[in-house]
Amino acid sequence: MTILPLIPTSPDQPDAVTTRRRPSMPPRHLADLDLEARKAAVTTLGEPAFRAKQLSTHYFGRLVRDVDAMTDLPASARERLTGDLLPTLLTPVRELACDDGATRKTLWRLHDGALVESVLMGYPDRVTACVSSQAGCGMACPFCATGQQGLTRNLSIAEIVDQVVYLAGVAASGAVTGSPPRLSRVVFMGMGEPLANYPRVIEAVRRLTTPAPEGLGLSQRHITVSTVGLVPAMRRLIAEELSVTLALSLHAPDDDLRDELVPVNQRWKVAEVLDAAFDYAARTGRRVSIEYALIRDVNDQPWRADLLGKLLHGKLAHVNLIPLNPTPGSKWDASPKPVEREFVRRLREAGVATTVRDTRGREIDGACGQLAAGELTEARAGGAADAEVAQ
Repeated sequence: MTILPLIPTSPDQPDAVTTRRRPSMPPRHLADLDLEARKAAVTTLGEPAFRAKQLSTHYFGRLVRDVDAMTDLPASARERLTGDLLPTLLTPVRELACDDGATRKTLWRLHDGALVESVLMGYPDRVTACVSSQAGCGMACPFCATGQQGLTRNLSIAEIVDQVVYLAGVAASGAVTGSPPRLSRVVFMGMGEPLANYPRVIEAVRRLTTPAPEGLGLSQRHITVSTVGLVPAMRRLIAEELSVTLALSLHAPDDDLRDELVPVNQRWKVAEVLDAAFDYAARTGRRVSIEYALIRDVNDQPWRADLLGKLLHGKLAHVNLIPLNPTPGSKWDASPKPVEREFVRRLREAGVATTVRDTRGREIDGACGQLAAGELTEARAGGAADAEVAQ
């Protein structure tokens, strides 16, 4: 594991979690706006409309997030534009690397003290960013570190996009060893339930896929949006006419167990969730990814593999099996490799395409929410120690 150097924070931005303020949405940022709205914003500030394109070219085209580096703008304009269109949204708290630099995880503090995480993963043919859509999560899945933190708040459009722009800049710098220098894929599989922050996630997707300088210019087909199964939002997504990949976090093929592992299943059952997923696949022609975290002696029985195979046989779907990344103190653990192989065999025998996710980032607390949980735990321990000394 490598601890990477962080960008210094200013003295007026305290680091301690104990200074965390009441959750609130951040100030407006360039990435919250489309190009026309940016033009209106800069003219309101007394700047010519073409400044909007200049700013957008720097931010989305050149991946420059620091207005002081935008030297083709007059110094006076930079000061005005920083406060109104390029405020600091993400302050790095901790950045870790492993896999010889191919996996890099960043813990961010937002303007109100909330914590979120994002991960950059390099492969020989691509670079993928995994980003958060909420600070915390309200879905309460018991095996998930983020789910146990509860929901702090939704992220803004720009807070989501800024994670991607930063990670794209890291990739462009050549820091991700053995990978292309261009970010090509984004997965909404970090902290939070993306479809519970629906309007902002959809606008973030549009910003990421609109050609530069208005957006980042990624392919919609290289964007994956995950959900635990919020059926109304899934059906709303069908009507968006996007060609993103839908990933359904299923984790159990039967309602009895899924009610426990994914509490939202108590509202929308397996059959209803799968129907919505299959309708999305039929409408878009995009294969749905069925996410299934294999948990020892919980959901890894052969009969559950057979049931899952029966539910998915002949459908435009594939299963992405996830060896569970256990969190400290958790009762949940990953399935043994022989059990995993038998699960895969049965699914493939049923005609269901199945892959096992690459287990990246275990040594840097790779599961979403683990760094944030650790930071909060350390802060609370420090606060308790300070209180004891004060006594």
